[in-house]
Amino acid sequence: MKMFMKILVCGFVISVLFSMIPFESTCSELQKDVLRLHILANSNSPSDQQMKLKVRDEVIAKISPLYNTVDKKSDAVFITKSNISIIEKVAQNVVDSYDCDYKVKACVTHKYFDTRYYDDFTMPAGMYDTLQITIGEAKGENWWCVMYPTLCVGASSKISMKDDLSDEEYKVITEDDIEYKFKIVEYFEKISSYFN
Repeated sequence: MKMFMKILVCGFVISVLFSMIPFESTCSELQKDVLRLHILANSNSPSDQQMKLKVRDEVIAKISPLYNTVDKKSDAVFITKSNISIIEKVAQNVVDSYDCDYKVKACVTHKYFDTRYYDDFTMPAGMYDTLQITIGEAKGENWWCVMYPTLCVGASSKISMKDDLSDEEYKVITEDDIEYKFKIVEYFEKISSYFN
């Protein structure tokens, strides 16, 4: 009986792993097709958190028009890198308006994110190209959005994401009842990120 149970458990584990291969592959493709924006506040003080959101608003307002004709991520990354000094200056102007001496740093980097759950979509864990903006010591709570394929995620951007992502990628971020798959992918990506 014990041997039968072991075989049954092994069979279940193997079937789950094989069912995860297409899902994990789609999550990996999604990571290659998305450019994120990540802003780290100086601290968690109310003023620093308010400043972070103001930086977000001003940076988005400034760079939004640059993405109007972008139809692939590589173009979005190129435009972002080409305008990094402008992005940094816009963010620094906001910080300076608060009479703070915090320095702002902006760069395009490749970094790990945990799975993020929202009302109507989920972004899987993994390594993403990211416009990262750090304010001062960057020890406060962060804020992020998806710059490409949409400027920032939200209810109105689901339509744009459906247009710009493959059917499989769109299904991954909007499908209900697949939280366990995201957890498995998250564990796999965390382990993988240590080797990147």
